Amino acid sequence: MENFSFTDLGLIFLCLWLTVVTILLFRVKSNWQKIKSGQKNLNLVQILESILKKQDLTTKNIARLAQEIEQVGSKAKLSFQKSALVRFNPFEDTGGDQSFIIALLNGQNNGIVISSLHSRNGTRVYAKQVIGGRAQQHELSKEEKEVVEKAIKQK
Repeated sequence: MENFSFTDLGLIFLCLWLTVVTILLFRVKSNWQKIKSGQKNLNLVQILESILKKQDLTTKNIARLAQEIEQVGSKAKLSFQKSALVRFNPFEDTGGDQSFIIALLNGQNNGIVISSLHSRNGTRVYAKQVIGGRAQQHELSKEEKEVVEKAIKQK
């Protein structure tokens, strides 16, 4: 095997160094092309300013969307989110469970209970206000309490 001289080792090192620098240069050029894509005749400062403006606009949009989501969440708590239905037969002289009670509650367990009692002579419908899971002005029947509790248990 031949002995390498100092000059030979220097040339080998220089070739390796040029190879590494060339690879890095192509990577930088590729990244520069990605940054510059869509930009015409702009220098680096102008491109970076454009990117910062877009980032600022994006930050403002995210803040606005977060605020809107919070408002929608607040409004959603006031809409009916929970419901329950119980069918039953309150009278022995009628067949089937044609009577029912439905509870419609919001996220704070406020809402209404609607009762429909069916008999041979007709059907009667009653509505009662519920606040905090309890009847406001009128006493709830056993079935009405059951349906309210069933609705409250919903997540």
